[in-house]
Order: sequence, then structure tokens, then C-alpha cells
Amino acid sequence: MNKYLNYSVVERKSPRFPDKPGRFYAQSQSRGQVEIKELANRIHRMCTVPMPGIMAVMIAMENVLAEALSQGEIVRLGELGSLYTSVGSRCCRKQEDFTPKMINKVKVLFRTGKELRRCLRRVKFVKVEQRKKR
Repeated sequence: MNKYLNYSVVERKSPRFPDKPGRFYAQSQSRGQVEIKELANRIHRMCTVPMPGIMAVMIAMENVLAEALSQGEIVRLGELGSLYTSVGSRCCRKQEDFTPKMINKVKVLFRTGKELRRCLRRVKFVKVEQRKKR
């Protein structure tokens, strides 16, 4: 099966020079979504584990991942990669003035593992029209 990613070409202007012409960059375009049930179906077709067992493990994994990440742990998913948290905050002039209330966002980041990087190196690209913003 050929693996390919859709992309479109978009213009991005510099915030420092909004009056100057922008430069053009590739932007990935998704081809849809895969929900947890479909993932479970795909796994079921590849192994002998019954569908309810696969769903149970996947739902439990969501809960375990959320718990581990909220406790500040890095979640290593073998050759797939790792999930970890990152924070953003407002700044202050002195270290002793910083308080936890200055942290304004927490996000989960994913670092790809060897297997996923290897798979993505073989991907081909197909140019599509840019989607209209909603």
C-alpha cells in the first residue's frame, strides 16, 4: 500500500513586515480522522484478540496515559515514540517573583521513535488545494 500525505502551498507573511509579500510553504492537509473504534477494528484484523478486549485495553490506555502525564511522567511507547508535557508561562524580572499562577498553558508533546521515523521517511506527497478557513 502506497503511503502518501496531502499538502497544499500557503503564503505566510512575516509579523515583523506585514506589508511585504509573504513566502510560500508546504502545509499538510489531513484526509480525515480515525476514531478509537476504527483503530480497534484495524488492530482486530491483524491479530486474534477479540474486539471487546482491544477496546478495553485502548480505553484503559487513555486513562493511564492521562494519569501518567498529569503526574509529570514521560510515557515511552516503545519504538512508536514518547509523550511528555511542556508548559508555557508569563515572564518576570526576578526568579523569586515567579509563581505557579504565571503558568498559563500545559500541552502534551510527542517525540517520534525510530519505527515511526522510518515509516515516515518512505511517505510520498500529493499536492491538493488549500482548504477554506471556517
